Amino acid sequence: MKLAWRNFSFDFSQRTAIMGILNVTPDSFSDGGMYFSRERAIEQALRMVEEGADIIDIGGESTRPGAEKVSVKEETGRVVPVIEALAKEVPVPLSIDTCKSAVAEAAISAGASLINDISGLRFDRRMTHVAVRHDVPVVIMHMRGTPKNMQDNPVYRALIPEIMDYLHEGIAIARRAGVRDDRIIIDPGIGFGKTVEHNLEIIRRLGEFTGFEKPILLGHSRKSFIGKILGGLPAGERLEGTAAAAAIGIFNGASIIRVHDIKEMDRVARIADAISRGSW
Repeated sequence: MKLAWRNFSFDFSQRTAIMGILNVTPDSFSDGGMYFSRERAIEQALRMVEEGADIIDIGGESTRPGAEKVSVKEETGRVVPVIEALAKEVPVPLSIDTCKSAVAEAAISAGASLINDISGLRFDRRMTHVAVRHDVPVVIMHMRGTPKNMQDNPVYRALIPEIMDYLHEGIAIARRAGVRDDRIIIDPGIGFGKTVEHNLEIIRRLGEFTGFEKPILLGHSRKSFIGKILGGLPAGERLEGTAAAAAIGIFNGASIIRVHDIKEMDRVARIADAISRGSW
């Protein structure tokens, strides 16, 4: 399976891609606003590329459980200066992590070339028009509710079928708007309206999502289910748990892993790829 656009190309049959997380927010669950300043964000992105990141995913609004929304103006002001600077410095694609079409438009104009929409194109139906106008890939993610309420007792009658139905609908929304099939990435939404058991089931059954014949993004890095399983470890101590989930996710079909710890997860991916593909 391949993904190619502009000057970028990924062949997921050869190896898993590493998407580095860059939170330009003051309240991220994982890094506590460490990269909220423009200078530190740029420095971190450059370090991630040096360590092996294939994509940098830049977000200006926290999506942690209970997070409050920020305005378009505030979110744009956080991400655009960083994207403008990085577009001149790094050879990898920059992704904009947003649910707002106006933010995506500004980010792409500044140099981003991929949209990561955690709402699965539901919150802002104009997002598809931005993707079509600029001919960029879009990540369609599953989420139950909103970041503010998604962890309020999430219940499913049949977890995997319900996620699949949601993703099928998201793909249909994209297609109707004119998004090309080879521009669509799917994400089952680890941690977004899911219990610990739900997250484990998704990773264990990730191979079932390969039937979509789309690249699968796995965004599990440092998330709370890992901390809970490991006895309440804080986000900064979830490296090994993140690595274990990454390896199993890759073996089960993940095309892209979205992670914080690039050097370590690149090594994990290389071994998992070698085992799952039988060659290195």
